[in-house]
Amino acid sequence: MSEPRNMDRRRWGIIYMPMIGALRPMKRWNIMREYLDEKEVAYDFFCADTANSVECRALKYANDGYSTIVVIGGDGALQDALNGLMASYRASEVALGIIPNGIANDYSSYWSLSPHDYRAAVDNIIAGRVRKVDVGCCTYYVDGVEAKRYFLNVLNVGMSAEIVALANKKSTIFAKMIYRVRALLYLLFSRQNFKMRFRLNNQLVDKTFMMLCIGNSTGYGMTPSAVPYNGWLDVSAMKMSPFFGVIKGLVMVLRRRILNFRLVEPYRTTDIEIESVGGARLGIDGRPFAPTFPLQVTVEPEKLNLIIPTKIKNR
Repeated sequence: MSEPRNMDRRRWGIIYMPMIGALRPMKRWNIMREYLDEKEVAYDFFCADTANSVECRALKYANDGYSTIVVIGGDGALQDALNGLMASYRASEVALGIIPNGIANDYSSYWSLSPHDYRAAVDNIIAGRVRKVDVGCCTYYVDGVEAKRYFLNVLNVGMSAEIVALANKKSTIFAKMIYRVRALLYLLFSRQNFKMRFRLNNQLVDKTFMMLCIGNSTGYGMTPSAVPYNGWLDVSAMKMSPFFGVIKGLVMVLRRRILNFRLVEPYRTTDIEIESVGGARLGIDGRPFAPTFPLQVTVEPEKLNLIIPTKIKNR
């Protein structure tokens, strides 16, 4: 297909996903807009209200000829935009920029982007340092037709996905606080075991786990050694833990040391096939996910052009 005409390749296509629970959802954008205008950035703006609208707009921006798509949102919005971009015939020609603005901003944090400093995020995008990074890919079948879902950060199965589901329920102005309280209470009092069966590295794992995390990046602390540009997926399978064990595990997650927890089985692979999860819920980058099984999870190296900070060590 030919390149769309009359498109200024320096112009950004911005997708804004307001934070859950915000009473004045456009307030933050209006503040950012003033800085964009000050920097004389040319852009087109779209305010999304659903995950699907983010995905559709990213696809439209890419197909319309934009070279830079900027997502103002959290992990979920990034994943939505990624899937829209991957559906475009111009995916390899487009760079994705991030301005963190969600309840969960774990992938942005990996790149030292803070939701409290939108100016730095804008400056980074203007500077335009692009790095090719890996993406995770989930492949499954719906009525005999192959379906794919891409992710940047992590695929969660079991307890960790339940926490994601809690975060996606209606929230108030205190969304962040409620999210953390809900997550903590669930961790402490709603522990469940799920019979899981998966294959990786020519090995069959058929065991009972509380959660399974497959990370292309750090996965909210559950896959802390994962690197989104090394061609690997990190896997952490955590067994049922007693009450005080959960507290210890939570501390180790926050300290990025969960791989040292005796109830966690770590793996590293390029390909994992999940055959069954015992009825456990799944979540992908902050969004509920309901695929069929078997579910093939692979890494696609250097699939995405990502705009990263100009001043960041070891990246």
